[in-house]
Amino acid sequence: MKPVAIVAAMHEELAALLAQMPDEQRVRVAGRDFWVGHLHDQPVVAVLSRIGKVAAAVTATVLLERFGVRAIVFTGVAGGLAPGVNVGDVVVATELLQHDMDASPLFAKHEVPLMGLSRFAADPALSDALAAMVSDVLRDPVALIGQAGVDEFGLSAPRVHRGLLVSGDRFVSTTAESATLQRELPDALAVEMEGAAVAQVCHDYAVPFAAMRTISDRADDAARGDFARFVAVVASRYSLALVGAWLATLPAVG
Repeated sequence: MKPVAIVAAMHEELAALLAQMPDEQRVRVAGRDFWVGHLHDQPVVAVLSRIGKVAAAVTATVLLERFGVRAIVFTGVAGGLAPGVNVGDVVVATELLQHDMDASPLFAKHEVPLMGLSRFAADPALSDALAAMVSDVLRDPVALIGQAGVDEFGLSAPRVHRGLLVSGDRFVSTTAESATLQRELPDALAVEMEGAAVAQVCHDYAVPFAAMRTISDRADDAARGDFARFVAVVASRYSLALVGAWLATLPAVG
C-alpha cells in the first residue's frame, strides 16, 4: 500500500512523531530528511516542511514523485485571524489561499496565474475525518497536555474550526497586518506560511490533501510570546494525538 505523508511544520512536532515510529529509516532527498516507516501500523513518510511556500512546495513534490504517497496531511501552528479563533484551538482547512499572491492587473488579486483559481480545496473526506478526530481529542485538554499546560496557556475549552486557511511568505505578527488580512479576506480563519503551496501541488497531482493547524497566537502585536514553549508543550502533543487517532481509523495493512 502506498504510504501517507505526514508533514510537520516544526522540529518538535516531527520529533514527537518519529519517537512513535518503531522502524523509521532516513532517506535524504533535495537536502531534506524523509523518514520512512510505520505509525499505528500504517505506512508513512514523515518530513519537516521547512518554512515558506517554495520550500514546502518542494517538499510536497518530492513526497509525490519520489515516494508516491497517496495523501498528504500537514500539521503545524498558525496565527488566528477570525474572531473566536483562539490560542489552543485547531483549524482544519476546507480551502487554502495565498494571501500574498498578486499578479494584478493581469489577473485578479490572489488568483494563481494561468490556473483560474485562488482557493484550493482540501480533500473533503480526509478533512472531515481529521475534524472529527480533533473534536474528540480536544474534549479533554488536561489529558492531552496536563493541567500545568492548560493553566499556562489558558486552554480551558479549545475548539475546532473549519474554513479558509491563508498562507504567505511573511510572518504576520502585528495588529495592523492582521487587520489588513481580515479586511481583504473576511472569511479567513488563520494565517501561516506553507499550506496553500502544498495544496496547489496536490491539486496539480490530484492527490488528497488536508491541513490542520493549532493556533499559537492571534497574529497581532502580542504574537511574540514563548513560541517555542507553546510548540513543545501544546502543538507537538496535539499533532501526535491527532495524527495517531486518525491513522488508527484507517484500514489495517497486511
